Amino acid sequence: MNLRDAQREEVPEIVRMLADDVLGSSREQVVDPLPQAYWDAFDAIARDPNNRLLVAEVDGVVSGCLQLTFIPGLSRLGAWRAQIESVRVARHTRGEGLGRRMIEAAIAIARERGCNLVQLTSDKSRGDALRFYESLGFVASHEGMKLPLA
Repeated sequence: MNLRDAQREEVPEIVRMLADDVLGSSREQVVDPLPQAYWDAFDAIARDPNNRLLVAEVDGVVSGCLQLTFIPGLSRLGAWRAQIESVRVARHTRGEGLGRRMIEAAIAIARERGCNLVQLTSDKSRGDALRFYESLGFVASHEGMKLPLA
């Protein structure tokens, strides 16, 4: 597996992965052409030195993705945090350990950046994902909340 920064032309493939589950299928718009908002979001991520949209490439095929965001903070003596979001593994490679390798690589990147903490959220309805993250050492230490604005 090669975890690398996504290329702009891979956006449609990434959106398809984001849409390929029960929750994603109701949130994402997999149409041709893709809505401009996806391209604008990619461009914003690519310009921001504290954001990385990463893809996992296996045998030359994009097979997974995640977003890694580095967050500065005053708490914990000015510690940096890494936030992992939008983790997806392509259907054809699920169950082969790719997700584990992706998260372990993201944690290594966070360490290299000097982060003191890695955090993520997962929808409460994703029982398998929650167990997966716990198997990697993540602890459900906080109650997360969201307020939709749109």
